[in-house]
Amino acid sequence: MNNALNSLPGLKAKPPRSLSDRQSKAIFTVLAFTALTALLLIMLFLFIEGMGLFIAPLSDGNRVSLGNFILGCFWYPGYDPPDFGILPLMAASMSVTVLSALISIPLGLGSALYLSSVAGPRVRELGKPVIELLAAMPSVVLGFVGMVVIAPLMQQWWDVPSGLNMLNASLMLALMAIPTIASIAEDALDSVPRDLLEASYALGATPLQTLMWVKLPCALSGVGAGVILGLTRAMGETMVVLMCAGGAAQLTLNPTEAVRPMTSAIAAEMGETAVGSPHYHALFAIGITLFIMTLAFNLLAVHISHRYGQKGSQAA
Repeated sequence: MNNALNSLPGLKAKPPRSLSDRQSKAIFTVLAFTALTALLLIMLFLFIEGMGLFIAPLSDGNRVSLGNFILGCFWYPGYDPPDFGILPLMAASMSVTVLSALISIPLGLGSALYLSSVAGPRVRELGKPVIELLAAMPSVVLGFVGMVVIAPLMQQWWDVPSGLNMLNASLMLALMAIPTIASIAEDALDSVPRDLLEASYALGATPLQTLMWVKLPCALSGVGAGVILGLTRAMGETMVVLMCAGGAAQLTLNPTEAVRPMTSAIAAEMGETAVGSPHYHALFAIGITLFIMTLAFNLLAVHISHRYGQKGSQAA
């Protein structure tokens, strides 16, 4: 075609324009370093502001130690001198995350297993978009539902002082995590090679045995990634726990009592603090603690998922 065009008078075919490998590599490198630089600057700002709590003295001349900050049982930033113990806030964040995991993981994995291995084509065509639509639901909507609908029902059915409590927040966080877990896990289950399933059936395995001993182990890495993303979203969520957890900074194991997770403390108190005050630096120190907890959780979960994902692939 190019030769035919070149033979015509006054016409000359132009070669297609495309980026060279060196140009493409340079563009992607710049984009990657831009994102990494932005993340590092955010971390630097967070640590600089948070470390101010342990440097500047309080009104009584004493400084806040790291041990008292992490293990302190009282969060009273308005006192004189203030108490900046975040153990109740950390315990609240962990409790709502664990309780939401106990609800969301079985339901999310069950939904994924049903859609990938049991449901018919029509049900899958309808169910998968619905799950993905639920994953895109704004968190403030779920918080509003928990505050307006679930809280009065808890007070009516269980005769609790307040429906804004740990269980309410955990239920709403579970509703946020279930679509993420189900969608990613279902994609991982669908990516299992068909040859492995047919080989299992040829050896006389039942559909349930094939699902439990072939399909699920092969997709364990992807399933673990879905669980990680779902629980990470629950741990870092702000609006749901701010609206549904009750806001009481106390140590409790009772799911019907109000709690105050770290994210809700930052969101509720940051607008009322003076820039540069100990309270201001304490909220940034909470952000550092939350960042470290989330990072450690992600690294541990990715390691476990990768390790058992490799074992599952080898076993298959």
